[in-house]
Amino acid sequence: MVARGTRATEHLARLGVAFTVHAYARGGRPGSYGAEAAAALGVPPERVLKTLVASVDGALILAVVPVAGQLDLKALAEACGGRRARLADSAAAERATGYVTGGIAPVAQRRRLPVVIDSSALGWPSVFCSAGQRGLQVELAPGDLVRAAGAAVAPIARPGR
Repeated sequence: MVARGTRATEHLARLGVAFTVHAYARGGRPGSYGAEAAAALGVPPERVLKTLVASVDGALILAVVPVAGQLDLKALAEACGGRRARLADSAAAERATGYVTGGIAPVAQRRRLPVVIDSSALGWPSVFCSAGQRGLQVELAPGDLVRAAGAAVAPIARPGR
């Protein structure tokens, strides 16, 4: 459990957003953070969102998609009015957001980045996303996440392999 709030949870509290924090023991396998969270919390992986940092025509963007799926880079570029998107490297993502890989929250980044949330998130009564720390998820209504992140909503995910 965390002794104090994270930048993300403090931001949500300041906005008056209702949320629940869920801590879980991490297994430590890099690259499986979201799937690990879904399994530990006993929720469908389609309901747990991962935050990815991408570059669209050279500008950093946060893409929020279900851990059960993959980011569709072409769809992200189109949603942002750009021509080409690619994933940012971990170091650039950590510098821009102020969070570590596997704990990047879609709100309260060090440098405010545009956010695009996959439209599938709106189909759940609540969703889970990183609370800004590995092993810590926040559960909230998807509409509240969209508002708190100042996000656009678009179909930017495709089914996982």
